[in-house]
Amino acid sequence: MPLRTHTPIRFFAVIPCAGFGSRAGTATPKQYQDIGGLPLVVHTLKVFAGVARMAQGVLVLAPDDVHMEGVLAAHPQPLFATSRTGGATRADSVLAGLRALLKQGAYDNDWVLVHDAARCLVTPEQINALIDACQDDAVGGLLAHKLADTLKVELNGRVAQTVDRADKWLAQTPQMFRIGVLLNALEHAGAAVTDEASAIEAMGLSPLLVPGNAQNFKVTYPEDFALAAAILNSRR
Repeated sequence: MPLRTHTPIRFFAVIPCAGFGSRAGTATPKQYQDIGGLPLVVHTLKVFAGVARMAQGVLVLAPDDVHMEGVLAAHPQPLFATSRTGGATRADSVLAGLRALLKQGAYDNDWVLVHDAARCLVTPEQINALIDACQDDAVGGLLAHKLADTLKVELNGRVAQTVDRADKWLAQTPQMFRIGVLLNALEHAGAAVTDEASAIEAMGLSPLLVPGNAQNFKVTYPEDFALAAAILNSRR
C-alpha cells in the first residue's frame, strides 16, 4: 500500500452496489428503483456530493451490471468512479472498493467511509458529524441508533427471552476507518462479516458509536420504498 509522507489526511467513500436486494421484491436491483423521481442510488450519491470534505468515491458494481451506466449518464456524479469488481458478499465488494481507491492514489492511512447504497436518507450533516467525531480517533467508528424497542429472542416461533436493550445499538452506515486498517481487517475476517465494524472488532479494536438518526434506515422491504419517498418529500 502507498504510504503517506506530508500530504493532509483525506476522506474517501466506498459504496458497495453489487447486490440485488431480493427482500425488496423488485424486478430489478432495488438500488435502481424510483423513489421520489430518482433512482434510489442517485439520492445516496447526491448526499455524498454535498459533503465538501469528500475527496473521491468508488461505486462498486457487479461485473454484469446493466443499469448504472444509463443512470449516471442521466444523473452525472463526478465525485464517484465506478468499479465493476463487486463480489458475492458485501465484504468482497468493500474489499474491491478499497483496492480500487489505493490504485487511484489513496493512501493506507487516509479515511474511508463505507456506506450502503440503499441508505438513501442519510444527510450531509450526519456524514459530517461522523467525520468530526472520528477524524482524530485512533480506531474510527460508525453511525448507529440507540435501540428503542423491546428486543426478543425467538425459539420455534415463540418468545424465548427478552433482552436488555439498555446497551444495544442498531448499526448504520457510513462506517469510517483507515483504508489500510480496514483492508487488513476484512482480509482476515473473511466474507461472512456483515459490516465493517465487525471486521475491526475481530482485530480486538473498539469502534466509536456516533449517534445517527432513525430515518437513516436501509431500504430493504417493499413497504420501505413508500416510507423513504414520504421522508424525502417532507424534506423538500
